Amino acid sequence: MPPPGYLDLALGEFLDRVAAREPAPGGGAVAAAAVAMAAALAAMAARFSDAHLDDAETVAGRAESVRRAVEPLADADVEAYGRVIEAFALPRGPDEPARELRRQAIGRALEGAAEVPLKVAEAAAEVAGLAATLAEGGNPNLRGDAITASLVAAAGARSAASLVAINVGERDPLAVRAAGLADEADAAAGRAARLSRSG
Repeated sequence: MPPPGYLDLALGEFLDRVAAREPAPGGGAVAAAAVAMAAALAAMAARFSDAHLDDAETVAGRAESVRRAVEPLADADVEAYGRVIEAFALPRGPDEPARELRRQAIGRALEGAAEVPLKVAEAAAEVAGLAATLAEGGNPNLRGDAITASLVAAAGARSAASLVAINVGERDPLAVRAAGLADEADAAAGRAARLSRSG
């Protein structure tokens, strides 16, 4: 039987793992966890909005689907980061061909490590949008929850986009895509947050 994933742990234990003097779980796992929590919060807000939003059930189902997709990314990020560490630990080699093989291995590992937070950013952008829709037209008693979900998702998207850029460079197509998703999430969260100021 496989060991439990990070998001199968009690919250306190997960936080202890993050806080430990270990390289992982780190930023990517935390971003994935944040987006999963935002998705769960959006699903809850949607379930209380069936009398206010025609497609509330659909929104709840979509939020749950995104949550299920993003939860395993906490573990996937740790695994991808482990491959980066392994690649950097490869011997530099005595000659240029050996050094080139090491560079290629590092490049592949970094690209793989970028793909995971890109998926987190994709999920986050969708959650931020769903939550903003709920903040705008869902149950007004759950508006604060919907706004929180949108803001947390946007933070997860921006964090994930930063990790992509760190791994492959900000001009890489993966980083450009992630930055666009973070902008999309920010825009949705901005719509939601304005509702808290307007009452």
